[in-house]
Amino acid sequence: MTSTLLLIGAYLIGAIPTGVIMTKLAGGEDIRQLGSGNIGATNVYRTAGRKLGVITLLGDCLKAVIPLLIADYAFHYQGGALALVGLAAFIGHCFPIYLGFKGGKGVATALGVFLVLSPQSILAALILFILVLWRWRYISLASISAAAAIPFLILLFERSLPVFLVSLAIAGIVIWRHRANIDRLRTGTENQFSL
Repeated sequence: MTSTLLLIGAYLIGAIPTGVIMTKLAGGEDIRQLGSGNIGATNVYRTAGRKLGVITLLGDCLKAVIPLLIADYAFHYQGGALALVGLAAFIGHCFPIYLGFKGGKGVATALGVFLVLSPQSILAALILFILVLWRWRYISLASISAAAAIPFLILLFERSLPVFLVSLAIAGIVIWRHRANIDRLRTGTENQFSL
């Protein structure tokens, strides 16, 4: 019973649409009607400003960190059980019940998941993200590269099959949700990132 409630709670926390809430609180339009229409930090940054973009990034990350820390410290979850809580929060962000199951691409929430599950892996993935972004200036390409690397980094640093399988699922969903970006990268029409 406790496990089921934790998974449901993690999903519901993960489903909180940070970008939509922050832009509306700031008096702006619905972020789903602006730019790419995505509710994540990149679209918020581009259409509503740097401050709201950073807040959205942190909020989407915390949506995974909070339920994972609760599961870890309050219920002593570890390994695969803890990874499933992270997966539930990630699924909540990508398919939020509050928005008709139409959510973000999951990059920031995945960051939160792996910050708790494997800090070493996420540090290496962040370095890769920064290098790809610096070289090519595409956030989508950097996100896809980091997502693709995470399962291998999990194997290297954690050597846990359940955590690896969850990381594989998360990476697959992140890359799949970037399929429109991949098409634009192929055709050279993807927007480059600029400060």
